[in-house]
Amino acid sequence: MQKMDGQNYAPEGKPQPVCKQGECIVGVIGLDHGHIYGMCNGLSEAGADIAYVYDPDPKKMEAFVAKFPTAKVGLSKQELLENPSIQLVATAGIPCDRGPLGLEALDHGKDFFADKPPFTTQAQVDQARKKVAQTGRKWFVYYSERLHVESAVYAERLLNEGAIGNIVSIRGWGPHRLAAPTRPAWFFEKEKYGGILVDIGSHQLEQILQFSGSEDAELVSSRVGNLYHPEYPGLEDFGDACFTASNGIPCYFCLDWFTPDGLGTWGDGRIFIVGTKGYIELRKYIDVAASKEGDHVILVNEKGEQHFRVGG
Repeated sequence: MQKMDGQNYAPEGKPQPVCKQGECIVGVIGLDHGHIYGMCNGLSEAGADIAYVYDPDPKKMEAFVAKFPTAKVGLSKQELLENPSIQLVATAGIPCDRGPLGLEALDHGKDFFADKPPFTTQAQVDQARKKVAQTGRKWFVYYSERLHVESAVYAERLLNEGAIGNIVSIRGWGPHRLAAPTRPAWFFEKEKYGGILVDIGSHQLEQILQFSGSEDAELVSSRVGNLYHPEYPGLEDFGDACFTASNGIPCYFCLDWFTPDGLGTWGDGRIFIVGTKGYIELRKYIDVAASKEGDHVILVNEKGEQHFRVGG
C-alpha cells in the first residue's frame, strides 16, 4: 500500500463477502483520484463484481484493469449508464463532476458511490437530496479516514462501550503532503476541488458527526488561506473550523498541506476525543518516531493508560 502519497492511498482488508458473485455489479466512471482503488478494494472484498470501467484517459483505464482484471473497458460514460446489468456506479472523478454524475446514475436506475468530497456546492447537495427522494436510490460517500481506518472503527466501539463516559469535545487534525508536482491541474482550481474545508475537511466533519452521535452541526467559525503557495493562487493550504454538534458537543478541526517529506506517511492524521471519564487519541497512519505502522488507539480512563495496536 502506498503510504507516502495520500492521493494513491488504497487500504486493503480481509475478504468478507456479504453478497454472492453476480449479485452486485459495479461500473466505475472517473479515475481522477487514486481513492477509487480503495473504494473498489472494499467493494470487491464485500463480494461485489468490479465489472466495467470508463475514463477518458486510456492510460488510467489500463492501470485500473491491471489491478481489477475483471473490469471490461467501456467506450463511453453513456455506455455504462445505459448498461442494465450495472447496479452501482462508483466514481473518483474530479470533485465538481461527482454530483452531476450521481444525478445521471440515479436517473438510470443505479445506486451511486462517490469519493469524498461528493459535492463542491450547496446547490449540488440540494439536487442530490431531491433526486434521492424522487428515485428511492442510494447515494454513498467514501469517507476513507473513518470507513477504511481500523483505529477509527475501534474508537467507535470504545465510545459505544462507554470507555470515556459522555463526550466533552472532539478535535481533529488533518495534515496532508502537497506533493505539488504530482498533482493534476484541477487540484489547484478551487471551483473544481471545492476548497480545503470541502475537500479534506469533509473527512473531519463526517467523523465529528459519527463520533458525537449527531446528524447535524452548526458552524461557529472557519478560516482558510493560501499562506505560503502564491504560485498556486487557487490553492488553500490551510483551513480550520469550529462546530457545535446538534447535541451540544463542541468540535474543532485543523487542516493543512504542509506535511514534511521526512514523515513516513502522507499525513499524521489524528483525532482527540475527550470524555467525562477519560480520553481517546487516534494516531491513524503513524506513531511518529516510534512506529511506521498505523492504527494506534490511545485510551486513558479511570482504569489506567492503554495503547491498542489494531491494524489487521
